[in-house]
Amino acid sequence: MKKTILTAILALIGGIAMAQTEPGFGIKAGLNYGANGDYFDAAEDAYKNPDGNVGYHVGVFGKFGDKIYFRPELVYTKTKSDYENNSLDMSKLDAPLLVGFNVIGPLTVFAGPSLQYILDTDYDGITFGDVKNDFTVGLNIGAGVNLGKIGIDLRYERGFSKNEITAINNNNILSADRIDTRPDQIILSLSLKI
Repeated sequence: MKKTILTAILALIGGIAMAQTEPGFGIKAGLNYGANGDYFDAAEDAYKNPDGNVGYHVGVFGKFGDKIYFRPELVYTKTKSDYENNSLDMSKLDAPLLVGFNVIGPLTVFAGPSLQYILDTDYDGITFGDVKNDFTVGLNIGAGVNLGKIGIDLRYERGFSKNEITAINNNNILSADRIDTRPDQIILSLSLKI
């Protein structure tokens, strides 16, 4: 009896692990926690650090390979950063290009560049000009657990270089106030392989 139960458990674990080594496509969604870069207040000649906030993301992914795999994603991301009396809301498309490794059983680790395209920025009460670069590159690094068709991963994302937006004053002239839109966040995702 004990051998039968043990055999069944090992077969189940093996089946779950094998389901995750197969290529496929899926959908994902989750929460982000973090902030964009510092706000430079020209009147005070000082940088102000943002308070982190919860945002969200939804997207699709593909997975190609077995033990070592390539996982491209296309994700719509919404973030928010609070700066004393105002907040910056930002919408962007992220395209992480991840290379991963199945460590043992359902556990994976991954890393890779994330191509980011800023769709919209909105700062309460202040008009900002265009973002210096709509297209930027960052880094994703993380780990995940995959059980059957369901996966959970936790990753860190950081932009590589500053990408500032500049405030426009009441006379439609660029001021010296600016915000770095570079992401610095922890991302928790739930995925479903289709």
